[in-house]
Amino acid sequence: MATTTVPRRQLFIGGQWTEPVRRKTLPVVNPATEDIIGYIPAATSEDVELAVEAARKALTRNKGKDWSRASGAVRARYLRAIAAKVTERKSELANLEAIDCGKPLDEAAWDMDDVAGCFEYYADLAEGLDAKQKAPLSLPLDTFKGYILKEPIGVVGLITPWNYPLLMAVWKVAPSLAAGCTAILKPSELASVTCLELADICREVGLPPGVLNILTGLGTEAGAPLASHPQVDKIVFTGSTATGSNIMTSAARLVKPVSLELGGKSPIIVFDDVEIDKAVEWTMFGCFWTNGQICSATSRLLVHERIAGEFLDKLVKWTKNIKISDPFEEGCRLGPVVSKGQYERVMKFVSNARNEGATVLCGGARPEHLKKGYFVEPAIISNVTTSMEIWREEVFGPVLCVKTFSTEDEAIQLANDSQYGLAGAVLSTDLERCDRVSKAFEAGIVWVNCSQPCFSQAPWGGTKRSGFGRELGEWGLENYLSVKQVTQYISDEPWGWYKPPSKL
Repeated sequence: MATTTVPRRQLFIGGQWTEPVRRKTLPVVNPATEDIIGYIPAATSEDVELAVEAARKALTRNKGKDWSRASGAVRARYLRAIAAKVTERKSELANLEAIDCGKPLDEAAWDMDDVAGCFEYYADLAEGLDAKQKAPLSLPLDTFKGYILKEPIGVVGLITPWNYPLLMAVWKVAPSLAAGCTAILKPSELASVTCLELADICREVGLPPGVLNILTGLGTEAGAPLASHPQVDKIVFTGSTATGSNIMTSAARLVKPVSLELGGKSPIIVFDDVEIDKAVEWTMFGCFWTNGQICSATSRLLVHERIAGEFLDKLVKWTKNIKISDPFEEGCRLGPVVSKGQYERVMKFVSNARNEGATVLCGGARPEHLKKGYFVEPAIISNVTTSMEIWREEVFGPVLCVKTFSTEDEAIQLANDSQYGLAGAVLSTDLERCDRVSKAFEAGIVWVNCSQPCFSQAPWGGTKRSGFGRELGEWGLENYLSVKQVTQYISDEPWGWYKPPSKL
């Protein structure tokens, strides 16, 4: 069992541990035991002011030569140093992640490999940036030549969720730093512990002060003043659609750009030619990994009516076999959801589905062997109609709803019947059909014969109310760069548009 202790940290502002101006704190609760295991500092608007000031200073220090205008290779060295420290501290970071947000320890360890990999990937891209500067433009007049400069957008506010606390933060931190921006990170108050450890790593590697500032605290008290701050040049947010809409509204007043990665209710279509056991496992992984708390969860299963009986029968058997336990127990595959509020929300979704006439095939209750902790048995819900809440709304927990279909067109129509458009999965041995469905999905991410794998190299983001903008890949770097064109007149001849005054 875990003997992990949560280090006592302060806010990280201008390269220093800084006590919040109002000295507020928030408890850290272990969702597997419901015990308070530590405290994090709670920033307010006063601390946001200090952090923005520190980030502005770092952006312009020494006319930008220390960071924003330094060669990409200089910034890459820091990113690689951070990656190495994450790898060195992997087991400690994974322990803290698991105890803080409740994900199985094996998953938390996997996250830390991805965190280090993401810093490495953007170190490579930062190095590549130098060669791309002054990319020539091909112009139709030989009296002009032109080129492109890519420059950091400036000071960015990064607001991140609790389901992959460090990894989702790094998806924003690594590219923003690679681009030469300076940043203020506001992680979710429900899971901030590993982000404060990232601050400690930045201190250790000697990241120039103010380049990355980390403010923990409530969304209303720290996130909102960051999103509306006139000296912050862009906000990048991952979280709920409602909060995303609020952030966009406050940014609109200042014509401030935003990138938003919001909720989802993504479909997984299983055709009747699949190998059933394989498809069952991917269906489970698509909705029950990370304790079901994934923005891109494929939480609407569309299964061909010809195999639905056998498929659901096997799916229920496999699902009942998932090991639900304390995240630190060997072989744990499902831990608790993140908080009491989230636990109650998931339970309410299941009871509402029952009341609306859906059938709960399994799960949706507290496991009998776990008397404490925010544990929910993964639920599979059938007899669902498209007007039900469980079909339309994002649960953000281990709850899968199921419908059957008879034709490819019907499957696509059902798949796209959502206000969201983050991801979609299609499972079939007919690859031409997979191609057709991939094109037909209204989504930013498509998985063929799998669900959820994610790579730093591949763009991530959605359509419709799942938001806009792309993270990861080269798109993730472009998110933090602004484009400047420079056009030069190169002829020796005068322009000759105006008549010169007559010579005296």
